[in-house]
Amino acid sequence: MAALQPIKSSVRTIVMLEKYKEMLEDRTAMGGLATFVPNKKLPVYNWLYFKEGFSKELVNFLAEQFRLQPGMTVLDPFCGSGTTLVACRELGVDSIGFDVLPLSVFAAHVKTRGYDTAKLKEASAQLFSQRFMKIKEEFPPIMKKAFSKYALEDISFFRRNIAQIEDGTMRNFFLLALISAAIRVSYAWKDGAVIKIRKSHRPPLRFMLKRTIQRMVKDAGKMKGRAQCTVQQRDARTMKLDDETIDAIITSPPYLNQIDYTKVYEIENLFIRGLYEKPPMRSYIGLESDTEFLPELDLPKAANAYFHDIHEVLEEMHRVCKPGAPVAVVVGNAYFPGRIVDSDLIICHLADSAGFKIDRISVLNARYALEDRTTKKGVLRESMIIMHKS
Repeated sequence: MAALQPIKSSVRTIVMLEKYKEMLEDRTAMGGLATFVPNKKLPVYNWLYFKEGFSKELVNFLAEQFRLQPGMTVLDPFCGSGTTLVACRELGVDSIGFDVLPLSVFAAHVKTRGYDTAKLKEASAQLFSQRFMKIKEEFPPIMKKAFSKYALEDISFFRRNIAQIEDGTMRNFFLLALISAAIRVSYAWKDGAVIKIRKSHRPPLRFMLKRTIQRMVKDAGKMKGRAQCTVQQRDARTMKLDDETIDAIITSPPYLNQIDYTKVYEIENLFIRGLYEKPPMRSYIGLESDTEFLPELDLPKAANAYFHDIHEVLEEMHRVCKPGAPVAVVVGNAYFPGRIVDSDLIICHLADSAGFKIDRISVLNARYALEDRTTKKGVLRESMIIMHKS
């Protein structure tokens, strides 16, 4: 990888950022497509609610814009729960997805496999025919807070029986169903970077699990496409792909919001512990780094680390893309006390220095930056950067 050498001249950098500001176009009519909400009612896509994801419709829109077709390969280096990969599979386009979060890799893998629905129904019937028995298990504190004692008993019972399914693909299918059902009956809810507990009446886990499995089996029978899909737990800054092998990239890196997703999805990750390596200390872009980067912009320390990492990712993306390959990056701007950081413009600057040519910057959403959740401090953009390898 080439040494990180973004443009050093502060004057030139600021001029470049102004240039990209002139490229901003209002596409807020498409704003809903940059959220996971449209996926909530879609088969397969909704097997796990992943609020940071974007929609199938956005991928389909980009697939048409990029003229994707069978025989091509699309990369998503921050694949989340696999929306890009599932959409490409339906289109018959090969795809590769990377992520460091175990839950993301697990969910994306389960969503992109092929299933024999007759065998799934048989395994489901066997799972629910087994006589209930209490299993002595010590749960982490977060699990004790998030579930009733009866739900925990059911979790232990079904998790043990699912673990005994010999076929690994089917075992993972039922484990994802258990995770999805468990979250639906939990007291936990995600509030930004933290998990909060709000106790209320919840349905029995057994009932929710049976409904979830029935729905997922029905969905599996409707799965379309036979394209190849590879999912791996890997850091996007060191992708082990050959040079110039990727036809297009559709992705959304973690935003500059200092959210540790290993904490936000701590409960879900507990269900699959042992299946994947524990994420490294820097488990999300920009975590815990003293790197001085882009000093001419006088950025907050966390932002320096974030853009240092993003630049490494962009150089890797440039290396693996074929000449002319189109790239879409959905990213959000950030607020620090007294300052808004225009992540979209800075990423354009870094992409330019990595060898990409910026085609347009579509503003999908514009939200107020709030201090103490009430005081408005400006507007944050959520943008989709469209570029290509020059």
